[in-house]
Amino acid sequence: MIAENTQIQMRKGILEYCILSIISRGEIYASDIISELKKAQLLVVEGTLYPLLTRLKNNGLLSYIWKESTSGPPRKYYEITNEGLQVLDILDVTWKELVFAVETSLADRINKIDKSI
Repeated sequence: MIAENTQIQMRKGILEYCILSIISRGEIYASDIISELKKAQLLVVEGTLYPLLTRLKNNGLLSYIWKESTSGPPRKYYEITNEGLQVLDILDVTWKELVFAVETSLADRINKIDKSI
């Protein structure tokens, strides 16, 4: 149970970063964001994604535009703002620092595991 809670918190912690990164590639529809996250094995449902997108938009990191759809009602496409790109740049640096910290702190443990295999 403790490990499961930690896993959930770790995934939540990087979800916004991953979403900003995906949207930085170009305007994108919410279901396509979910597909990208699933491909990365970050399983997310719409009930999780939409509040996150709204919060990112309200913080000025995303914007959206409505586009007509040939198969139904207009769709909302998300884009990253200049402020969002600046935040993403900061998060890129933070991610690299975290990866270094985790890899460094786990190095002895991983080496022991590698030697026992």
